[in-house]
Amino acid sequence: MLVLVAPGQGAQTPGFLTPWLELPGAADRVAAWSDAIGLDLAHYGTQADADAIRDTAVAQPLLVAAGILSGAALGDIVPGAVAGHSVGEITAASFAGVLDDTAALTLVRKRGLAMADAAAITETGMSALLGGDPEVSAAHLERLGLTAANVNGAGQIVAAGTLEQLAALNEDKPEGVRKVVPLKVAGAFHTHHMAPAVDALAKAAADLAPADPKVTYVSNKDGRTVATGAEVVERLVGQVANPVRWDLCMETFKELGATAIIEVCPGGTLVGLAKRALPGVTTLALKTPDDLDAARALITEHAQA
Repeated sequence: MLVLVAPGQGAQTPGFLTPWLELPGAADRVAAWSDAIGLDLAHYGTQADADAIRDTAVAQPLLVAAGILSGAALGDIVPGAVAGHSVGEITAASFAGVLDDTAALTLVRKRGLAMADAAAITETGMSALLGGDPEVSAAHLERLGLTAANVNGAGQIVAAGTLEQLAALNEDKPEGVRKVVPLKVAGAFHTHHMAPAVDALAKAAADLAPADPKVTYVSNKDGRTVATGAEVVERLVGQVANPVRWDLCMETFKELGATAIIEVCPGGTLVGLAKRALPGVTTLALKTPDDLDAARALITEHAQA
């Protein structure tokens, strides 16, 4: 059983979209999306520097566009389940048929702008904890006023809060944590700091007409599967200010009988977690179109074409 997953913010790197735009029809498709949302995705995906694509309002639509584009390059596949990490949930909603491509890009553009506005209210950020026990770390973060915003499984937790709180964490690490690594994001996402963005996104979502998922959709909120398009969208809105429970998503993949995971562009982070948390499951990350042949071979083995 194949699971198709989409990465979240921080996975982007300068120029990562360049080789994908060389695929037939890709440049025209991205140009149409750019016109629809008022953002030059091709420019940001090929020419912009790391600081420019770190901007939340840019990074989020860029990641969803890259995910949809690379997913489409796999051909007409029927995965057993789909899921996305944070903003990748919107990519997954597109894969599941809940939102069409333009609706997904329009929603993520509004999401990115709303979260950027919320992040501008207070200087905040996120840092990954390497090593340590997740329960011990979560309790330590709470004492420092931080939130365990991403519980990613394989022992990885991401802390979020003000820059002062994160600086205190760097000086006062939880027991067993080897290192605290700042992430390439511009705010304390999936915490109470994002509450203003929830209201803005709810208004944007009111204009959507979501369809029910055509394949199993696994939610970040609690790792549960979601059966209706309306609930998928409701969870997409609320998830902006709630912790990402990727650990529970991976538990669900296991319960569903996953035998392979493909992570769409810019892949790497989620398959890295899966290799540690789901031994025996075959994984593949789509980084460039050079990975497509291997991905198609994996699809032939694990999914119904």
